[in-house]
Amino acid sequence: MITDIAVIGGGASGLTAAISAKETCGNASVTVIERLPRVGKKIIASGNGKCNLSNLVIKKENYHGTVNAVDIIRRMPDYKQFFTDYLGVLCVNGSEGREGGIYPRSNSSATVLNALRLRLDMLGVSIICDCGIIDIKPEKNRFRLIHKNEEIICRRLIVATGGYASPSFGTDGSVMRILRDIGYRTEKICPAVAPLRVNPESLKGLKGVRVKGCVSAVSGGKILRTEYGEMQFNENNISGICVFNLAYLFGKYEGRLRLRADFLPDIDISELSDYLFRIRKQHGNMPLEELLTGIFVKNLAVYITRKSVQRPLDNKISSLKNSEILCVVNNIKSLEFEVSGCASWQNAQTTMGGIHSSCVDENLQSRIHKGMYFCGEILDTAGDCGGYNLQWAWSSGMLAGGSCGKSLRGVKK
Repeated sequence: MITDIAVIGGGASGLTAAISAKETCGNASVTVIERLPRVGKKIIASGNGKCNLSNLVIKKENYHGTVNAVDIIRRMPDYKQFFTDYLGVLCVNGSEGREGGIYPRSNSSATVLNALRLRLDMLGVSIICDCGIIDIKPEKNRFRLIHKNEEIICRRLIVATGGYASPSFGTDGSVMRILRDIGYRTEKICPAVAPLRVNPESLKGLKGVRVKGCVSAVSGGKILRTEYGEMQFNENNISGICVFNLAYLFGKYEGRLRLRADFLPDIDISELSDYLFRIRKQHGNMPLEELLTGIFVKNLAVYITRKSVQRPLDNKISSLKNSEILCVVNNIKSLEFEVSGCASWQNAQTTMGGIHSSCVDENLQSRIHKGMYFCGEILDTAGDCGGYNLQWAWSSGMLAGGSCGKSLRGVKK
């Protein structure tokens, strides 16, 4: 098969790139190549099926990696221009009380995918599914894409295959390995926007606990980043959006990373100490296991007390020493867990690491193979939870596709 522009990957960035390429160079034939039976499976699953497609507030701190994602996002049309004005998808701010996130008014990710597919059909973009590329062979003025024993030949190539996260949606990292073999540099790969694993022994008694507070990523005593939100404790990991937004640090600080939880960020140490001294006086005849009953759910209250006093919890609250009360305060305000790993790829929303920024120019064209472009998760940038990764997919897809299409305008076949 021969096509002018081949787009490997039928996800958010790939479909956007195909639309942008065809809009820019209408005479070019554009073909999307997808390894799964249908395109857009990860789009359907995003935002728990509601598709958190962008965020009202986009800052440099929301993206991590060598690629300057925010600069590219600001160069491209915003979500309203692309989705509402161009694709006809009405959007709203917030879903389920989460401010800042942008969602389709329908509250369904299917609306977004259907709009993308409709535009592809209108433009005459071809889609080939069940087609896993097993090799890429750059040649003079063209690329040969190997699929089993067959070949697809293209004049321009856009790689939008994603990274390693969520392999059930088609992103298994196989193309990343192919690219490394033909000379591309990648940063250290690890899961991002994912739960962080800790020693199961340190979580005994906390399974199922959900609590709002502040959680910080700490290394060598230095706070790297702090997030506020709901922490969720499981058998061997801690999750929740606030933890997801710290997961990208695991790759850089592996073996040296800890999570520090402040379960009462709105109460300072002095105020909390005074409260517990008062509880000792007023509820002195009650057992120790009731010390924090007025603050936390039972499991968390007992966990913190047991960790702090390290003696039978049927002792009376009046038996608490001042030093033990201060230890309780310390564990409420800065309880630490050593991070032993990140969640599996199956449970990660995106990939930290990917094609290094030194391999692409300002238009996301390869510096190694002219005519090859990249967009989306395959590049070395990972966004926070909250629509940032999908915004990067749309914006980088627009840039890569538009740049690719422009490179063919006026060029004879």
